[in-house]
Amino acid sequence: MKNYSFIHPSDRIASFKPYYFATLSKKILTLQEKGVDIIKIDMGSPDLPPEPFIIDKLTESASLPNKHGYTPMGGSPEFRKAISYYYENRFGVKVDPMTETVGLIGSKEGLFHLTQVLVNPGDYVIVPDPGYPVYSASAQIAGGQIYKLPLFSENGFIPDLTSIPQDVIEKTKIIWINYPNNPTGAIAPFSFFEEIVAFAIKNRIIIAHDAPYVDVCFDGYVAPSLLQVDGAKEVAVEFNSLSKAYNMAGWRLGMAVGNLDVIGYIHTYKSQMDSSQFAPVIDAGIAALTGDQAWLTKRNSIYQTRRDIVVAGLKKAGFIVDAPPAAIYVWAKLPSGQTDSMEFCNRLLEETGVSTTPGLVYGQYGEGYLRVSLGTSTDRIREAIDRIKNWIK
Repeated sequence: MKNYSFIHPSDRIASFKPYYFATLSKKILTLQEKGVDIIKIDMGSPDLPPEPFIIDKLTESASLPNKHGYTPMGGSPEFRKAISYYYENRFGVKVDPMTETVGLIGSKEGLFHLTQVLVNPGDYVIVPDPGYPVYSASAQIAGGQIYKLPLFSENGFIPDLTSIPQDVIEKTKIIWINYPNNPTGAIAPFSFFEEIVAFAIKNRIIIAHDAPYVDVCFDGYVAPSLLQVDGAKEVAVEFNSLSKAYNMAGWRLGMAVGNLDVIGYIHTYKSQMDSSQFAPVIDAGIAALTGDQAWLTKRNSIYQTRRDIVVAGLKKAGFIVDAPPAAIYVWAKLPSGQTDSMEFCNRLLEETGVSTTPGLVYGQYGEGYLRVSLGTSTDRIREAIDRIKNWIK
């Protein structure tokens, strides 16, 4: 094959490394080919299926001859009405389905699109650290500057807005928040939501709230929406997803809800990017959002059982860890003397077959931690924790 030396990536992606989980998958495949029994408690992909009535709606819709063409950009009117119904039923928040909602092919694409439609080269984007890597990656591709806002355990992983320099604030377009939080599982008091809305209104900044875990809560906790704050729709867009809420990660259904101007920009951007989802998937999403929600309680109890197994086992193994009140992750500080999360998790994988996520993946303030996902069967999680305890001994 000829070497076409003139072919180079664009400057905006030349420095990018592959997404961590893509690299991890290759390593796991190599170990599996050698006969290693791998237990994956790394990626946040639910192992449980959606409730049967959701799957039934998919198959019913797919059998209809008129359900196989293109669907409306940004979701069918019925899907957007279902989003509106969900927000009023779940949070008491009224949103206009056609101007204040847009359907997404999973919320991850919306997180990326937001930065592209709002940020010009040189604008600041404030991102939590530790935080979901897409917040920073999308800003970098847009040519924005990134300001890392640290989340510390002593503050309950809530950022200190007063610590942001004024010269950064004056150049900021977007500030990202994410509660219930990935990777820490932390929750935010409603007073923080009120504080950040006031901050955003004062400084003319858009709040991007990544909220895919609001329906995965434990111990009686019920997560709020940022849009419940008076005035939030003036300055905020909230991203939600059916991936974690309804065990539909592979179905790729999400939503952005909030400020109508921003929603319009995302819709316009998407019109150049994709052709929306398969109609039966959308129909199943409508069923999920508008149907009986009682099954989520049983599902969450399964996650809570797994959480308790992980927390108790990691504590016995010498980790410093608290039981998260929401989300599908346990965030654990490495045992005494261990500070390099990449090296620790790599050795753990190679020597025990247990795959976890290094805290450094989520930013510099994630160093010294690892993340465990609860999206694996309870028996396998129990076995993984036993392997970790025996390995550390």
